[in-house]
Amino acid sequence: MESLVSTDWLAEHLDEPDLVVVDCSWHLPATGRSGYEDYLEAHIPGARFFDLDSVSDTANPAPHMLPGAREFGRAMEAIGIGSDDRIVVYDNSPLRTAPRGWFALRHFGARNVAVLDGGFQKWVAEDHPAESGEAKPRSARFEAVERPGEVVTKAQLLAGIGLPLVDARGQPRFEGTEPEPRPGMASGHIPGARNIPYSSLYNDDGTLKGRDEIRGIFDRARTNPEQPFVASCGSGVTAASLIFAAHLLGNEGARLYDGSWAEWGADPATPKAVGPA
Repeated sequence: MESLVSTDWLAEHLDEPDLVVVDCSWHLPATGRSGYEDYLEAHIPGARFFDLDSVSDTANPAPHMLPGAREFGRAMEAIGIGSDDRIVVYDNSPLRTAPRGWFALRHFGARNVAVLDGGFQKWVAEDHPAESGEAKPRSARFEAVERPGEVVTKAQLLAGIGLPLVDARGQPRFEGTEPEPRPGMASGHIPGARNIPYSSLYNDDGTLKGRDEIRGIFDRARTNPEQPFVASCGSGVTAASLIFAAHLLGNEGARLYDGSWAEWGADPATPKAVGPA
């Protein structure tokens, strides 16, 4: 299975027993939308819901930080996702949150994970079937083992990690000309960061742009998409789109700053910059 699959491919393989479809929709709290409520209303037949907020380190003050491996594995088994399954992740969110699910699943040992190109938006636009309500229970075994070196901490960044840092937030938030959506949060960006808004990687229909276009977007941000870099954003979600896009170009060395600006911007001791990169 390719890392990016089409809606036609999914429709053809949807009934295969080892294929698990996962809805990983998430919205900013200020929007009033709930990914779970949207899922209950309509989702791809058989899809299971992966809640980024509940499958997280709830003891950490930063939102939806990755949990430990044991906790993640138990959560996936409860949902009905196995580490040996073929997993297709999609979303129904303008934030394009499926790559966050893709990253988390692979980070904890899932062996075959793909993102649905265009997500639920494209699925329903093409008149593919949908259903409502909860998914039927499914037995699954998820042997979670955290892959080392894929997640970067605030302490590592402060010490100097020696890799380019790329911020996936929109340009106004990056430059500090637009307030952060979380109350009391400082504006701006981590000094030295480059800016590639996650939205620039997608077409209007939610599909990812072509590989040459993606490479050009990275090049204009003075970042080599085929070399290791650290991706950041508001809270570690949209940064995964940068990592996934680089993965499509063969880059397996991109890392996630999971705390992102929600952690960095909330700490009065961290250095902050405003203006263009």
